[in-house]
Amino acid sequence: MHSTVVAVCFTLACGQSAALSPKEIQDGWLRLFDGETTFGWSTKGDVQVGKDALTLAGGKVGAEMRSTTEFGFFEAELTYRVDNSNKSPVIELLSKLELAGGERQSKWQTAHFRYHRDEAKNQVVVEAEIPRDKGAALASMRVTTVPAPRVPFVFHVPPGSRLLIQSLKLKTLDMKLLFNGKDLSGWKVFPGRKSDFTVTDQGEINVRNGPGDLQTEGKYGNFVLQLECKSNGKHLNSGIFFRCRDIEYQNGYEAQIRNEFKPEPTQEYVLEEYDPETNKLLAKKKMKYTAVDFGTGAIYRRQPARKEASKDGEWFTLTVVAHANHFATWVNGLQVADWTDHRPKSDNARTGCRLQPGHISIQGHDPTTDLSFRNLRIADWK
Repeated sequence: MHSTVVAVCFTLACGQSAALSPKEIQDGWLRLFDGETTFGWSTKGDVQVGKDALTLAGGKVGAEMRSTTEFGFFEAELTYRVDNSNKSPVIELLSKLELAGGERQSKWQTAHFRYHRDEAKNQVVVEAEIPRDKGAALASMRVTTVPAPRVPFVFHVPPGSRLLIQSLKLKTLDMKLLFNGKDLSGWKVFPGRKSDFTVTDQGEINVRNGPGDLQTEGKYGNFVLQLECKSNGKHLNSGIFFRCRDIEYQNGYEAQIRNEFKPEPTQEYVLEEYDPETNKLLAKKKMKYTAVDFGTGAIYRRQPARKEASKDGEWFTLTVVAHANHFATWVNGLQVADWTDHRPKSDNARTGCRLQPGHISIQGHDPTTDLSFRNLRIADWK
């Protein structure tokens, strides 16, 4: 079922920066364009990052850009400009939506998108408010039945057109609390280990000493997980495990927590490359990063964090998105890891690609462990 309606004009924002405010970071907004690179995107054609924007130049053959991460329910905001165009670029979110009319656009403009569930009709909807040349705004929607698909962001720029993207940010909807701020209801401490897990008067989970493991009672497979963390010491080690096996200690994928990065890429890692079709090991490549011990936001032992985005002694927001065999992380709204598990399928993430749901856990690493966690929430997609 499809429907399109025309709505009244709304106020446009101009010249917005790709950076997020501290409140936006705390609220869970993510930058899908980091202002510097095309990290987190696959591209075709002439796609370049300049001083002020990411540019898709259609040229003679057109250009395309697709986010490697697919998202569940969200709201998003795109600040863009279309230059020298008689043909409109298109953004694809379930349906294709034009980003400009037939006239040339010369100012930065902002489009708003919302992908959400209509509970009354048991349907999901993509809505968009997109500026038009004549001052009107177009509200479009694509309706489909539940279960809802996850969707990537896809930009199509036709030959002769040029699209400039100044910022693109997204916030996941329908997040539910994993921690009530009062006690460890819904969690269980793995027995026989040394870590002390307590709830403070400030409504935070504190983990000291170690090793140890605090696991959710529930299991999660495809999800967006967000939390705030503070390392109460220098270069302390912890992590968030996910898709963990039952009744096993720290056995799952791990989003690493360690705020130590070097000024230059001096840290060498051996990374495995697998064939996406046959799942056979193709190569082991030595690569250098600034991250020490993979760094905060890394998929531990699989993909180091590409950049430092958090510091010891300061609260930071960590986001983990897991969808099928693809995993991505953001630290303070900046994407730092993007990894697809092409290993042979296994029910053990240590040895292969685990697709089954599993527990989420907070790691106590060693006797120096002293970290705090708050505002843990999740959007769970079955």
